Amino acid sequence: MLTVVDVFTKEALAIEVGQRLRGEHVVSALNRIAARRGAPRHIFVDNGSEFSGRLLDMWAYHHKSKIDFSRPGKPTDNCHIETFNGSFRDECLNLHWFETLDEAKATIEAWRGDYNESRPHSALKELAPAEFARQLVCLPGPT
Repeated sequence: MLTVVDVFTKEALAIEVGQRLRGEHVVSALNRIAARRGAPRHIFVDNGSEFSGRLLDMWAYHHKSKIDFSRPGKPTDNCHIETFNGSFRDECLNLHWFETLDEAKATIEAWRGDYNESRPHSALKELAPAEFARQLVCLPGPT
């Protein structure tokens, strides 16, 4: 699984499910996210080959995004995704046995929707991530 989380809103923007996910899967997920919300200014990743290849580097350059790699062996460098991945594992992956990739995708997408819409976060004043994000859109800009 490739998990993409907005560190500000805490929204799970994507969970890509597949076998042998590579750079093109990362770029595909980022393209879908950028089409909905714009490209991120920063992308925090580990040192996996799907992140360290030329394809993601070119995508980031084209979208003016900075890639920030965590130090090898230092998962605390990206504590937001590590915390999310722990919840994802405990609340979804450990509770289901998937017989097909399509079943896994459907179950995981349902969990992601529930996480975004129904899960209050103390860091967001007890709002669910999607509700917090919707409120940001409604705020007036600087005058």
